[in-house]
Amino acid sequence: MVKREASYVEVLPFEGFGESLTYRLSSHFLERVRLGCLVRVPLGKRIVTGVVLGMTDSVKFDSSKLKNVVDLVLDQPVLTKDLLSLSSWLSSYYACPRESVLEAMIPAPVRRGMKIKKRRLIEISEPMEAAEMESLAKRAPRQAKLLAFLANQKLPVPRIETLSRLQVPATSCDALKKKGLINETSQREERLAYSDNLSGDEEMVDLEVELTDEQEIARNAILEKMKTDTFSVHLLKGVTGSGKTEVYAKVMEKTLRKGGGVLFLVPEVALAPQTVGRLRARFGKNGFKTVVWHSHLSEGERLDAWLDVARGDAPIVVGARSAVFAPLPNLQLVIVDEEHEPAYKQEETPRYHGRDVAVYRAKLNDAACILGSATPSLESMRNAQMGKYELATLTKRVDDRSLPTVHLVDMRRELLKTGFTQVLSQPLRDALRDRFSKREQSILFLNRRGYSTTMLCPECGFTASCEHCSITLTYHRVGSRLRCHFCGYERPSFRHCPECRSDEITRRGTGTQRVEDLVKKAIPKGRVLRLDADVMSKKNLFRRALNDFRRGKIDVLVGTQMIAKGLDFPNVTLVGVVDADLSLRLEDFRAAERTFQLLVQVSGRAGRGDQEGDVYAQTYSPESSAIQFARRSDLDGFVEEEFRQRKEFGYPPFRHLVRHLFRSRSEAKATFFTEQWSLRLREIVDPTEIEVRGPASAPVEKIKGYYRFHLWYFMHSISKSLPKIINLRREFPLDEEVSDVIDVDAQDLS
Repeated sequence: MVKREASYVEVLPFEGFGESLTYRLSSHFLERVRLGCLVRVPLGKRIVTGVVLGMTDSVKFDSSKLKNVVDLVLDQPVLTKDLLSLSSWLSSYYACPRESVLEAMIPAPVRRGMKIKKRRLIEISEPMEAAEMESLAKRAPRQAKLLAFLANQKLPVPRIETLSRLQVPATSCDALKKKGLINETSQREERLAYSDNLSGDEEMVDLEVELTDEQEIARNAILEKMKTDTFSVHLLKGVTGSGKTEVYAKVMEKTLRKGGGVLFLVPEVALAPQTVGRLRARFGKNGFKTVVWHSHLSEGERLDAWLDVARGDAPIVVGARSAVFAPLPNLQLVIVDEEHEPAYKQEETPRYHGRDVAVYRAKLNDAACILGSATPSLESMRNAQMGKYELATLTKRVDDRSLPTVHLVDMRRELLKTGFTQVLSQPLRDALRDRFSKREQSILFLNRRGYSTTMLCPECGFTASCEHCSITLTYHRVGSRLRCHFCGYERPSFRHCPECRSDEITRRGTGTQRVEDLVKKAIPKGRVLRLDADVMSKKNLFRRALNDFRRGKIDVLVGTQMIAKGLDFPNVTLVGVVDADLSLRLEDFRAAERTFQLLVQVSGRAGRGDQEGDVYAQTYSPESSAIQFARRSDLDGFVEEEFRQRKEFGYPPFRHLVRHLFRSRSEAKATFFTEQWSLRLREIVDPTEIEVRGPASAPVEKIKGYYRFHLWYFMHSISKSLPKIINLRREFPLDEEVSDVIDVDAQDLS
């Protein structure tokens, strides 16, 4: 067989212009470069990094003009075959450049060619005679000290730590090494996330759990499908505390024994520590390594996690939405926990939905995908209804524990009783004191940070608003600052109204800081902790806090959505929802769905141990169907009613929704080009295929100095209809001061 002297590769550069380019492979790289490899190539006067998307032995043009691949960043491909296929689908379905998809798939430290961390070890090569050692001690006492220490060590010891401990300079070590008296080696020092037990992982022991009848049925149905090695999706609908995680674990056990890889997605970074702790306790003793994958890790932790996965050393990956791109070489099982969560949707390009990408990746691998939730999304319920997903239901909590009792507190009646608006109603305060006296724990939920939501002057009507966004500034007690939660702008709080100089300017509305203060007043001796983005910015602080709560060091936890789902604390017997109507007031057709899901999920944190739980939901709209269905945990009833309304208006899940957002610092330009685009689009599209609604100003009209207008497109098929919009977009002349974003299956409509 004649060895080839040249070959060619199609490379998509990260810093290029969105198209792949052909390069020549020198003989040095011919046998080393493969599909999915990361290479460095010349582009103009620069050397840039790119991914090999194709390989060929011949080209249809003059190959002498081609430039050579300069370097191979890693000897192994950075993308598996299924990830390459997935990147093509993602680019097409979500109408985004493939370059941005590949950047999302490959962690930044990998793209940059970051090196692994190595640890230098030293050991004695051969012991010295007593006379020689005595002579050395006279000539070089520090060398003798180091040599004597190493003579008593059975294994190599870390160089830096040893020299520091013995107070021996590096020159002494180098001198011994030069004489051949000690050997120096190096080994990879792995940076494994969550290996420090800050989350209380050591307490999550692996207990042999006997499955309930419902769990057994669900597990067997999934495993039966997996026997055929074909793609399948299973919607595991189970009430909170019904043991969905145990079903996941039993299916994982079978998958791992067969040599398969497992991808376990959670919606929030906050849920990763608890999940990782459980899986390591369960599968670590059998040699199955679990790594963490999300954006909050250090670059070293991300690199080492990626290497463990890519090399096949870690068959279990746990992480938030970006973990869906982990390069597992033999992926057989994908689990999406709390699949209903909007946090799975990426709100920056590429605007993919982690749940839907997980399903498609399972399809590419002929793998099984489990979508689990106590409150499944209406999209998943519709797919189960149509037979696309297999449905398994868990109707009972483990050990037949009862669901918490939900008490609706009508805040209108509370107002009539007291004559003023209360943040914490009397029933909720009484319940907090009662639980504290019994040494039981409580959780209070309010999905709003800060102390007060706005500053208002009752004299002239002035409200403190952001200079760059069309929202009011939130008052934060620490430092007495006003802050915008969209762009980060902040300023000192006002002492007088800047418009009329009145001293009557007041703070209105409630945030988690104020709730924290009120709880401390209601329970002066109680240990209260607030968990929200304002206090959880430091690395590992959230994990420490939850560990303290699990161990009973905290009596009341006050927090935002990060504590609303997935967390399991057996001693929590009371959950208070401070403002159950908050999500109902959103300008979003999913407002009722979000409210129902949130109330059920938050309620599910109570009564997970031996004691029964209670939930107090404060509301000004107790008659709302979403709140009434949530009070009864009646998912089927809610879905039936919501389906009826969505179908009538043609909303998802009965059609796809694509949001097209135009932005500009000039309000006039944003308005003009949005209207011109709308007119042009309506000329070419069939309204029975693509229904166009708008244009209109976005609910939050201005963010970070940009005015925002949008249109909605409703269609039955993204793959058939969206290309028509994309093709027109390529031809449409857009002003350089106006940008637009196409968001497929949009979740955030603000």
